[in-house]
Amino acid sequence: MSDIKKWDVEDPSFWESTGKKIANRNLWISIPSLLMGFAIWLMWGIITVQMINLGFPFAQADLFTLTAIAGLTGATLRIPASFMIRIAGGRNTIFLTTAMLMIPAFGAGLALQSTDTPLWVFQLLAFLSGIGGGNFACSMSNISTFFPKNQQGLALGLNAGLGNFGVTTMQILIPLVMTAGVFGAFAGGSMVLVQDSGTLIGRILAGTDTWIQNAGFVWLLFLVPLAFAGWFGMNNLLPITPNPGNAMGAFGKILGLYGVGFIAAAIGLYLYLPAPTGLGVINMWLVMLLTIGLTLGMLRMLPGSIKPNIKRQFAIFSDKHTWSMTVLYILTFGSFIGFSMALPLSITVIFGFMNEVAADGTVTRVANPNAPSALTYAWIGPFIGALIRPLGGWVSDKVGGSIVTQVISVVMVLASIAAGYVMQQAYVAEQPEQFFFSFLLIFLVLFAASGIGNGSTFRSIGVIYNREQAGPVLGWTSAVGAYGSFVAPIVIGEQVRAGTPEIAMYGFAVFYALCLVLNWWFYLRSNAYVKNP
Repeated sequence: MSDIKKWDVEDPSFWESTGKKIANRNLWISIPSLLMGFAIWLMWGIITVQMINLGFPFAQADLFTLTAIAGLTGATLRIPASFMIRIAGGRNTIFLTTAMLMIPAFGAGLALQSTDTPLWVFQLLAFLSGIGGGNFACSMSNISTFFPKNQQGLALGLNAGLGNFGVTTMQILIPLVMTAGVFGAFAGGSMVLVQDSGTLIGRILAGTDTWIQNAGFVWLLFLVPLAFAGWFGMNNLLPITPNPGNAMGAFGKILGLYGVGFIAAAIGLYLYLPAPTGLGVINMWLVMLLTIGLTLGMLRMLPGSIKPNIKRQFAIFSDKHTWSMTVLYILTFGSFIGFSMALPLSITVIFGFMNEVAADGTVTRVANPNAPSALTYAWIGPFIGALIRPLGGWVSDKVGGSIVTQVISVVMVLASIAAGYVMQQAYVAEQPEQFFFSFLLIFLVLFAASGIGNGSTFRSIGVIYNREQAGPVLGWTSAVGAYGSFVAPIVIGEQVRAGTPEIAMYGFAVFYALCLVLNWWFYLRSNAYVKNP
């Protein structure tokens, strides 16, 4: 039976006799499905680099908008995805949202076969790739319902942490599958690189055939069996979803909820992106507030059986802990995903150029022949952050989530200050590469701390809230945190191009210090609202 009527995992006997087996089966199907979501959401960061190397006729600024489009859309879709499980059921939701990833994956494979494909096609596919970002919220909401509170940290840490490996998987797998025509005539012909991509693989391929379209087609090898596994192996929990309806009705609810997010993201992007794509009339912060406000407003107006369910779940917004945990999740996941997106740009701009001093004292920025490759090193940070996230959840189950959050907040304050100093020194140096490994080591510390904090904050949410509210809160906080994928690359990129990269990092340090105080006030002081959840 895919629908389970009795579910009481806080009862030790039920958990050991029945619940554990079902929960673990759902978890181990959920993890690779979420991994695929992350990979397809963020794949444009790697694809656009190779599009430049293949001579696609687009300005670099136009190509970099693809990551912004995917980032904003993915974050926005997490808001309606937060409410899907109670409305449509876990099995129905994970099956359909995983199957929907085939659309941007297959579409990217087709579009990348020709350099004549217009830019708007890639922008539309990046927009649809946001489905992968949105899937995190419903996945985490779903898994939180399967495990008892004393195992929330580890279960959510495994789901999110191993799911986050989608970032690293994508950064490694895409360059590999582009080296051969692994899909035969179906995937179309090869192209020839017009410039070195800067990686070992790129140097091997320079001047030879490459199959960039495989960057889209390869995900179908995983998505098709995962969709079947989700349908036949996962469950709807009727105590959590009292009325999921039949499958087609549930699918309609899911598509309606995602439709709300797509409309809000489309309006926000149209007002934010420069011409000819959009109007370019609002800034980064306003587009975030606009899309969040539009999404919440439209959710409240949805008709039929969805409306009372949404209204009931909107009760989370009257709870102060929703807002405190949202800020703390920006500290952790917002930093993880934002640095994942911004690190390649930072490496390229800061270490890819050096200051050349002329005889008259004039300083000129010129290409650095000893520059480290962004695509060679950028994957290491996300790999460490994802790998260590389950450890953060496990430790938090033992000592309390807020203590762990407090420790990593201190680490992130100090590491951000150190990163700003090193970035400033490298930017003005005649040999910036001498600062690279200090820079990389500091960012690895930031990734590790944010990964541990991802586990600790989600554990705290699982303890603070009851089973009905925990899912929507997990989804909401993950949605707001995901805007880091949109904000961090813009903030860091603007300061790097202005020659003041340290300002961005010092700004992050101030925010992390405020989070430290917030976490202490709510959860660690003697009269805390909830003591060390």
